[in-house]
Amino acid sequence: MKTHLTLAMVALLAGAPAAFAQSATPADIPAVGQTKIETETFTKTVPSANRFEIESSKLAEQRNVAADVKDFASLMIRDHTKAGEDFKAALEQSQITASVTASGPALLSKDQAMLDELKELDGDAFQAKYIVLQTQAHKQALALFSTYAQSGEDPALKEFAKKTLPTLRMHEERLKDLVAAHS
Repeated sequence: MKTHLTLAMVALLAGAPAAFAQSATPADIPAVGQTKIETETFTKTVPSANRFEIESSKLAEQRNVAADVKDFASLMIRDHTKAGEDFKAALEQSQITASVTASGPALLSKDQAMLDELKELDGDAFQAKYIVLQTQAHKQALALFSTYAQSGEDPALKEFAKKTLPTLRMHEERLKDLVAAHS
């Protein structure tokens, strides 16, 4: 069983970058390496990505996964709930005139598809997929936030992106530890 889990995890992780790179990226999701993010894209993407982090982590807390994965899930819920509150505060100070809410509309289709995929899994399969999807989501979040922090148009949202980056980087490091522990 342990060998099968290890092989499954290695296969998932080995295929993730290629699958991620080949997946059709919707126009409203920033590509890694993009040099500018429009404010409208940022304000549509952040609430959905944040909600995915929280909802998928709530699932992780309910599933049969390792204690360190549950701990990571709790950290995601706490940190991304705070990020949602900080985003809401930044929106209130922003120059945006459109009606954007911190909770946003329904999840973007990409985030909903990932969440739906997780809902069908439990145990080792859930744990492996959760780690892979969290790794992908944080890679994309780091690209989004670092690009907007550098080239964003709205000062309040730009400051929010800058302040959120260290937390996202810490999450990425914790994910590397999870990958190492469970592969």
